Amino acid sequence: MGDGTLHERIAELQELKSGARAGQDPAATERQHAKGKLTAHERIDLLLDKGSFTEVEGLRRHRARGFGLEDRRPHSDGVITGWGTVHGRTVFVYAHDFRIFGGALGEAHAQKIHKIMDLAAAAGAPLVSLNDGAGARIQEGVSALAGYGGIFQRNVRASGVIPQISVMLGPCAGGAAYSPALTDFVFMVRDISQMFITGPDVVRAVTGEEISQNGLGGADVHATVSGVASLAYDDEESCLEDVRYLLSLLPANNRELPPHELPTDRADRSNDALLDLVPADPNRSYDMRVVVEEIVDDGEVFEVHAGWATNVLCVLARLDGHVVGIVANQPASYAGVLDIHASEKAARFVSTCDAFNIPLVTLVDVPGFLPGVDQEHGGIIRHGAKLLYAYCNATVPRVSVILRKAYGGAYIVMDSQSIGADLTLAWPSNEIAVMGAEGAANVIFRREIAAAEDPDAVRAQKIEEYKADLMHPYYAAERGLVDDVIDPRETRSALIDGLRMLRGKHADLPSRKHGNPPQ
Repeated sequence: MGDGTLHERIAELQELKSGARAGQDPAATERQHAKGKLTAHERIDLLLDKGSFTEVEGLRRHRARGFGLEDRRPHSDGVITGWGTVHGRTVFVYAHDFRIFGGALGEAHAQKIHKIMDLAAAAGAPLVSLNDGAGARIQEGVSALAGYGGIFQRNVRASGVIPQISVMLGPCAGGAAYSPALTDFVFMVRDISQMFITGPDVVRAVTGEEISQNGLGGADVHATVSGVASLAYDDEESCLEDVRYLLSLLPANNRELPPHELPTDRADRSNDALLDLVPADPNRSYDMRVVVEEIVDDGEVFEVHAGWATNVLCVLARLDGHVVGIVANQPASYAGVLDIHASEKAARFVSTCDAFNIPLVTLVDVPGFLPGVDQEHGGIIRHGAKLLYAYCNATVPRVSVILRKAYGGAYIVMDSQSIGADLTLAWPSNEIAVMGAEGAANVIFRREIAAAEDPDAVRAQKIEEYKADLMHPYYAAERGLVDDVIDPRETRSALIDGLRMLRGKHADLPSRKHGNPPQ
């Protein structure tokens, strides 16, 4: 670099930056594309509004020595960091560049990520990580591992303060997997992204089990079995488009409300279709997803963990242009019972909505908790308590609607009035009780039924008596446990009216360092 004119210096700078973006080895870019993967800059271009990206520390280079590192000092050090906009709102991003050291994290690489995480927290704007890295840079030893510690610490400090979204676009193994696990949402792309603590080789050596990388930690595994992935996609383009959509539903930070859009769907639109969608017979199944789509603005929903714990739905949508989080039992899957995974899924979603000022709507049709030795030994008490804790701890507006069944402890857990729901509505098909009429009659009238000449006839009679006395549609309303019994066709307008009334809600939690939720 000589002492040329400023014009020459600018030309030199532009050449340096364009070279850094293109990468030192054109073959590395070709290899990335051959795997069906985009480069870091191509991914950022898809995520952010066109021309909005400002890079930070693009010319950073490592200073490590040994193992030939002193002769390999590419600019950016394998991670692109900066900020831009999504739908005009500021978003911070870092993206591993697999073409450089396989995206492996070294000391300088980690410091770049630390800086952008600190900037995101200071500016109060969302952080998106585009993950495509091979873990710690072995040549830099423990310095690389310490870099991960700094990332984890910042993930935790930013938790509930700014939205954090992890997009998995390559391998993620070992301790590196814990940063995505600490964030609010994890997106994965089939065939190109995997997450695991110990890879197939280690699993084979220790347990003798043979399994592929995708079989162990691919997108579908984490989206349907482990629950690690919030969503899974077939390609990067559709994945990043949905990241943009999710960001449009989230506030910039915990001090703001989610962005409001002018609605095109009438607030007083009648939900006539609900009369045919939901059977009055409590033993008949239906798809709660269709019910949700009928109620919300323009039928548009963003479902989280759609393939995992399918007996409960967790959905972001809009009502009259305002973002809401909807938790709903799904009768089409395991009759909508609550089990370990459903409780965990819903609890996490409730906590996320509460952290980011998103009102909660709960649609209840739950026959109880799933019975069984596996559930009890697996800790259904502990996991069910997570959902209970999340609702009790939530200070956002909370409205629940009981469509049909609401039995036992599951009724209490699904944001009943007794645990702090601000407004509780019910359809005339509601059945709120300790348990179903059949089970209750068998317990209460056990001796009478056993002594009868015709036990079946007496049992049927007692079931009807129990229903008439304790399970009629207005029993809970008469006792103030339900605020109103509404025409199902008025569900949308009733929710919008209730949430409008609650928009100024303010609730303070007790002074404490933090709660101690069940684990």
